[in-house]
Amino acid sequence: MNCEQTKDQLVDYLSSQLSATEQAALQAHLASCADCREELQAVQGVWQTLGKVRPPEPSEHIRPDFYAMLATFKESVDTAPDYSLRGLWQRWLAFEFPQPFLRLVYSLCLVGVGVIGGYWLHRQGGTAGADQQQIAALATQVSEMRQAMMLALIENPSASERLRAVSYTKDLNGADARVVEALLSTLNQDPNVNVRLATLEALTPLGQDPAVRLGLIKALKNQDSPLVQTALADAMVQLQVHRSVKPLRELLKQDNLDQSVKSKIEESIQTLSTGRPAEPKTPQRHDQTQLTPQRAAIATV
Repeated sequence: MNCEQTKDQLVDYLSSQLSATEQAALQAHLASCADCREELQAVQGVWQTLGKVRPPEPSEHIRPDFYAMLATFKESVDTAPDYSLRGLWQRWLAFEFPQPFLRLVYSLCLVGVGVIGGYWLHRQGGTAGADQQQIAALATQVSEMRQAMMLALIENPSASERLRAVSYTKDLNGADARVVEALLSTLNQDPNVNVRLATLEALTPLGQDPAVRLGLIKALKNQDSPLVQTALADAMVQLQVHRSVKPLRELLKQDNLDQSVKSKIEESIQTLSTGRPAEPKTPQRHDQTQLTPQRAAIATV
């Protein structure tokens, strides 16, 4: 046994952790090596000093702090949301799965529903009326799945995923109150202009819904993008929302309103008020020059 091995085993030797063979070999080396004996005395001194150190007493606040932490944990558990369909989707999307993986899962779910539905229809048979009802039920299930996917993806941090969520509304048989509320919220709050424009395009076909019409009117004051303001003015004319005339006039009072937006809003107000489109303004030709009286006199001379 050399000195390095001996020094590595000194702590185990003092705590009686060595086997009989190892202990005998170490003692034999210590008997012949003065340096290792000095090292043993030093380690033994430290060992005895540590043995005299008293363990610290627990704080008097440890028990109240523990019960306070336990009460906070119980409150967080009690206020946790129920396991609704939307909540399950949000927890599923909270995991850092790659987006291609989510698309693959979604496609497989649609294929699975189609295969199961086709097999079920084949087994059931029956009259043509029953087949139509079964097909309608299957279409409703697919529409509900698309709706759930739309509601989950519309809160995704990625703008491209939110655009994809808005595009799902074109494949829905009908938008319920939750879908309309989600679209209106996106129109008013989404930071991306392209997402808001796509949302407005998805809401326009639903303009016969009173909730949609009222939501579009309220959205006029929340928009700061000239593109969205112009598109909203066009939508008001397309849907013939006469109640939007007053909000449009309020929008004209903004000091920093873009000139092209101002012209579009004025045309929309005239169309909604009179039922006739505004007369187009004839732009000045580039070869026409406005002459001041002085220049006109010089030109005449």
